[in-house]
Amino acid sequence: MDIAEVLTLADELIFAKTGKHLDYVQEAILRGTLQDTTYTQIAQEVYSSPSHVRNVGSQLWKILSKGLGKNITKANFRTVLEKEKIYNYQLAIVGDNIKVGENVTVNNNFNVCREKVRSPKTPQNPQPTAKQPRIDLGDAPEISTFFDRTSELTTLKQWILKNRTRLISILGLSGSGKSAIALQLIQHIQYEFDCIIWRSLRNAPPLQTLETDLIKFLSQQQETELPYLIDYLRSHRCLIVLDDVQTIFSSQQLAGNYQPDYENYGTFFKQIAESCHNSCIVLLSWEKPREIAALESHPKNCQTLQLNSLGEPAREILREKGLLESEKWSELIELYNGNPLWLNTAAAAIQDLFNGNISDFLSYNSLVLGDLEYLLHQHFQRLSDSEKQVMSWLANQIKAVEISKKPALLELSPSEFLKAVESLRRRLLIEKVQKGDRTLFTVQPAIAEYVKTNIK
Repeated sequence: MDIAEVLTLADELIFAKTGKHLDYVQEAILRGTLQDTTYTQIAQEVYSSPSHVRNVGSQLWKILSKGLGKNITKANFRTVLEKEKIYNYQLAIVGDNIKVGENVTVNNNFNVCREKVRSPKTPQNPQPTAKQPRIDLGDAPEISTFFDRTSELTTLKQWILKNRTRLISILGLSGSGKSAIALQLIQHIQYEFDCIIWRSLRNAPPLQTLETDLIKFLSQQQETELPYLIDYLRSHRCLIVLDDVQTIFSSQQLAGNYQPDYENYGTFFKQIAESCHNSCIVLLSWEKPREIAALESHPKNCQTLQLNSLGEPAREILREKGLLESEKWSELIELYNGNPLWLNTAAAAIQDLFNGNISDFLSYNSLVLGDLEYLLHQHFQRLSDSEKQVMSWLANQIKAVEISKKPALLELSPSEFLKAVESLRRRLLIEKVQKGDRTLFTVQPAIAEYVKTNIK
């Protein structure tokens, strides 16, 4: 059985039915099914969750069943192919209908034929099938669930495909879904690129090490390596995702200050944004690189998407955890600012300690439990002394406050105070609230409680 022929037929069927080609998850499912691989094993291969791969597979079998006029499942796909020799069918598209093997029978087997029967609507010179990009998601995390971020995905696709933005930052606190939306984005736009690469900076590689690694992947099919990474970004349309960007910044300093010997990353980001090329680099980070604000004055050069509350889709997290009192779910979502990981962590604790009863949990007036406290500690250990003072002051305010005057109780100069506020905004730890023509600042409830307990 020729896997390439099966993939070609499946691609043609899916394109005829949906107008889209096989994506890399669908292709992995077909390959895995032909090789008797489980959904769990396929999920590991594509760095996704078994549930997501199973859902994609379910839709894939439905499309193939309609296209072939046979009931296709993962369990019987290989058997049907071998018994019926479907992989040797000829695919014909007549009008809006798919006809497989019609009038081309040869000794009960079907002849392979790449020519399609054209309808009057089909152009005489159809566009060639989009080529499969080379994809390396080796550093991408496994995502168990993707929650609805339709508007954010639409914005990212607009920036990348229509505006051709070169440098994009996706910012969010730990657990907000930066990696999840980036992986979902790749599924939507992969055929627009020659190469797609995901690299994590969690171990803070020097820039030269990162560039060498990227060039090694991009030059795989070239006899002569080009001298600089920017040359590859010009000669290929590449999508590069750099995760954990915050690790190249210094701790206990204001946000965006690079670690010693990492300052050249700032020059690199600036070059990516301002140089002429057709590629895109996406940065995933807890805090905003200091160069970004200036670069954002030119939307084609640079854009930033901040992930905020998940909103109503977050209710699915609480439903899956089996929490009671659905009328209180909105309150819980607001307390944790709709952060998927924080809600998961809190919901698991509520189920374990309070048998899923939210009222009992809230009666303790303690929003920060063990695992969530650890997650927040990762953010707060990066703060400078001036930022800790400002956070402590804000966390103890009953409502959002103005910063037009420095609080007298803070032992900071006005300049130090404003720099600390600006830095905390770049770290996404304080929120801006507009009330008429007044600009106020506040802290999320869970963060405020952590500060009151841990920062003196």
